[in-house]
Amino acid sequence: MSNAFKNRVFGCAIIKSINSNYNADFSHQPRTLPNGTVYATDKVLKYSVRNYLKSALGEKLFYFKSLTDDMSPRTLDETYEHHFGKGKLEDKKNIRLNVLKDILSCIDVRLFGGTYAGKTNISIHGTVQFTHGMNRYPENIIYSEQIMSPFRNPGLNSAESTMTTLGTQSKLQEGHYVHHFSVNPKNIEDDANRVGTEGLYNSDIEKLKEALRKGVSFYDSSAKAGTENELLLWVQLKADSKAVLPSFVELVEVNENKEIDLSKITLLLSKAQIQSEIEKVELFYNQGLTKVINAPANSILIEL
Repeated sequence: MSNAFKNRVFGCAIIKSINSNYNADFSHQPRTLPNGTVYATDKVLKYSVRNYLKSALGEKLFYFKSLTDDMSPRTLDETYEHHFGKGKLEDKKNIRLNVLKDILSCIDVRLFGGTYAGKTNISIHGTVQFTHGMNRYPENIIYSEQIMSPFRNPGLNSAESTMTTLGTQSKLQEGHYVHHFSVNPKNIEDDANRVGTEGLYNSDIEKLKEALRKGVSFYDSSAKAGTENELLLWVQLKADSKAVLPSFVELVEVNENKEIDLSKITLLLSKAQIQSEIEKVELFYNQGLTKVINAPANSILIEL
């Protein structure tokens, strides 16, 4: 019996951030668009998924930083040899197929793809694609506060050099970031066929869903304290469906009462030509903490 996952999926993951900084820019400020809307890159959500897969589920990841014994980051080829053994990159005749088969054995490559540009060159189109996350809460209030370091700055040549240094940290008062995502197993179908594997597995999808429900909350730090997974909407199409759904980001509203309004998504999914293409709709959230209104009538409610 095949364990391959064949369905296409559309959905969104909502990340709540209270007095926190979900995704800082290089000046340590929450990222903002020119119109002042706070946003987060797709990379921060992808990192939280990878980190959860590795740290919580014990999965072997290929595109994840690892260190040598002297604490230097490994190169791409060193990472390959660390996971799959030395000498395999010297087989010039079969190097591309060997590397392709080996890295496809890692769940992060099956999910997100990747580019291998070392002793050979391979590009794999990921089956899972995330968009940037937009704050759908009406307010975008950012504030900064001073913090003190326990160390002095040795570069100062004034009386101030005897004092400990001050810094600042910036946080968003409240945000509800909406990331749209899609899953298309066909993206790696050709590569999987080349090396005789099934591509994306049902177990991969279950682990992805778990990471999208828990990964951001699991990754805790001083800057991200107060940032956590809030909701996951999973719209799974029938295996033979050719339907394409638009981004859910602009279809989610979070009102001043902090209610997540899914009425626009409900309207979209209720259209006859789309409803007939859907296999199931799953909605994950903590029903004791999160208020969701106008959810799709046929959605399966599951605790986050």
